[in-house]
Amino acid sequence: MSFTRRNFIMQSGLGAASILTQMRRAAAEKRGDQDALQKQLTADPQRPQYHFLPPANWMNDPNGPLFWKGSYHLFYQHNPNGAYWGDMHWGHARSKDLVHWEHLPMALAPTPRGPDKDGCFSGSAFVNDGVPTLVYTGVFPEVQCLATSDDAMIRWKKFECNPVLDAPPAGLQVTGFRDPTIWKEADSWLMTVGSGFKGQGGAVLLYGSKDLTHWTYLHTLLTASPFEEKTHAAHAIRYDAVAVGDMWECPDFLPLAQKHCLLVSTQGRVYYFTGSYSHRKFQRESAGLVDGSDLYYAAKSFLGQGGRRILWGWLREARTEAAQRQAGWAGVMSLPRVLSLGPEDSLQIDPIPELRMLRGKHFEFGGSEVSSLLPIEEIRGGTLEIRLKAELRDARQVGLKVRQSPDAAEETTIAYDTATQNLVLDTRRSSLTPDASRRVYTTPLKLRAGEPLELTIFVDCSVVEIFANRRANLTGRIYPSRLDANGIGVIVSGGRSRINSIEIHEMLPISQDRLTT
Repeated sequence: MSFTRRNFIMQSGLGAASILTQMRRAAAEKRGDQDALQKQLTADPQRPQYHFLPPANWMNDPNGPLFWKGSYHLFYQHNPNGAYWGDMHWGHARSKDLVHWEHLPMALAPTPRGPDKDGCFSGSAFVNDGVPTLVYTGVFPEVQCLATSDDAMIRWKKFECNPVLDAPPAGLQVTGFRDPTIWKEADSWLMTVGSGFKGQGGAVLLYGSKDLTHWTYLHTLLTASPFEEKTHAAHAIRYDAVAVGDMWECPDFLPLAQKHCLLVSTQGRVYYFTGSYSHRKFQRESAGLVDGSDLYYAAKSFLGQGGRRILWGWLREARTEAAQRQAGWAGVMSLPRVLSLGPEDSLQIDPIPELRMLRGKHFEFGGSEVSSLLPIEEIRGGTLEIRLKAELRDARQVGLKVRQSPDAAEETTIAYDTATQNLVLDTRRSSLTPDASRRVYTTPLKLRAGEPLELTIFVDCSVVEIFANRRANLTGRIYPSRLDANGIGVIVSGGRSRINSIEIHEMLPISQDRLTT
């Protein structure tokens, strides 16, 4: 056939039509896949009902929480393409009450050939002369970048001259350089960046700027040796700066009452330092754990309405990667926690009171002497708030069983051990599925003479968050396989305890489809 203009147009038209048909078919298949995934997630009994999580796929660190124009904004590390870590974006949601959430368009995505081409890693949010602004780490290499938005905080524009900080300080051999936080003091901006030194421990680097784009390294805000000695063989084969404590991730420096507090994530946990801050120097005076579990990580705080200091944390999964991929989601945001300063400058942590709006059916009793397992038949469930107050007396352990099947084949135990002075979360019988991790988590809790045990426990399908006497916390992930694993009971062993009061509330869901839309 001779080549003519008419033939070319006809062939091009046919080719375009074929391509358009293929595109429409692919789009229809994608919609079908998304619909199927949404139905799967909505029906998933492990997917929490009143914790925040993205519509699907992977989530990790909370990023840049901010209260702005009457709304709470929460950003988070997100892979929109699957339930596994990688291709880091910033997801975004907003709320009027810190409980019910609206998913918003993605705030940040990697820019091809840009300084964040391999991922938009963690950072913070702040307001500069009325302009909401994000600071975050682009990788590889690790550099610090800015993005701004208008009042609506829906569309974000990256700074044209990113990165604003393109390397660690000259002459310093650091183990990492990421997770910035920015705040203003007088007429200067200050920025912290997580870092550390091999064989020495973690560090927070402090920078100063007058215009947010030109930064001067000032000094280390704090350095410290590892919190725990890590001798695992795997670390000897491949050096992991975070695992051995030579790198501090997600540093968060904040005023708290008359002191300052520094939060750092390292060696699988979140630690805090409290102390004095003057002339841009921080003097540590006290230290401790924010949460005793290695399933709570990358904590990030912000100032909420009324000046409350509110803390978010990422709740990791405790099941295999294969199970996460099959489920179509991974990672949960913790319940928001209110921070305050306790005795001897310890960190005091409480669940936000706004959660009370989710309380439904309830049951309470008190004034009972207990010396064994006391089942509570009046209320059962997988989404609960439980408050227990008990005098320990001569008991060895006092606590609760939750998510218990009638034959106790599946159960999760929460208890205070008087001999070790530890709060204990035992998940060794939490699930019969081989994909779930089974462990015992502990964290120190020294009760003063005559001080009663006070537990507030939130159970949300596969999540357990425990608040003890306002100063000890444990977080766990459980995956009961049986639908009848919803029993509750008071447990006392090794003696007798007086249960002064126990109050149990069913917790209502924050959406009808487990936040999948």
